[in-house]
Amino acid sequence: MNRIKSRFNLKSFLLLVLALLLGYGIRPVRAMHIMEGFLPKGWAIFWFAVSVPFWIIGFIQIRKIVAEKPESRLLLGFSGAFSFVLSALKIPSVTGSCSHPTGTGFGALLFGPFPMAIIGTIVLLFQSLLLAHGGLTTLGANAFSMAIAGPLIAWAVWKALKDKLPQSWVIFLAAALADLLTYVVTSVQLALAHPDPVGGFAVSFAKFGSIFAITQIPLAISEGILTVLIFNALKKNAPAELKSLGIEGV
Repeated sequence: MNRIKSRFNLKSFLLLVLALLLGYGIRPVRAMHIMEGFLPKGWAIFWFAVSVPFWIIGFIQIRKIVAEKPESRLLLGFSGAFSFVLSALKIPSVTGSCSHPTGTGFGALLFGPFPMAIIGTIVLLFQSLLLAHGGLTTLGANAFSMAIAGPLIAWAVWKALKDKLPQSWVIFLAAALADLLTYVVTSVQLALAHPDPVGGFAVSFAKFGSIFAITQIPLAISEGILTVLIFNALKKNAPAELKSLGIEGV
């Protein structure tokens, strides 16, 4: 009976969070994902090739998680929905472009970086098809920055600091740094593909990075705080599910 009640509370809580996030609205405007056709063919293929090993490992790990812990399927789905909603909330920057949260740190803390590579890539695929946010030819590059690099740093921060700092601080740092690293990697990708005619990669990287820096820092802080709040709520509504994932005592 307690198990049924726990599942009901978890489902109700996740649906409420999604409803609140969706209340902000999703507007199809130009955003941080590298848009369709913006990368030269060679770089587009390169980032697909780099991402493939992470996708393979992620697929294997997700199958294992679902087989061994079927109760975690709801949290898997919520991790994808959370990332989809957050990364679709675009905020204009002072330079006329846009920034947005990523939401990938949350799933990485729950399931690790490799499953999040699959979940994040599915999010990016749906956004490119439904919201014209990103693109199909740039899917590999966008996946590497948001669904691979971001979750990797979130997981690394969690593993390195979870026994050294209060866990709420570790969760905050993991989510915030996952957000920031996504934009650093994207700036690197753009600078490699479009180096400055005079200053080369370094000048181009500085230009691309500065476009998003002012808006992305407060966004990363906000995402870190939101992730802490959601984890605290999950501790109350789904302690058994968190314990099964090895996140007891968050």
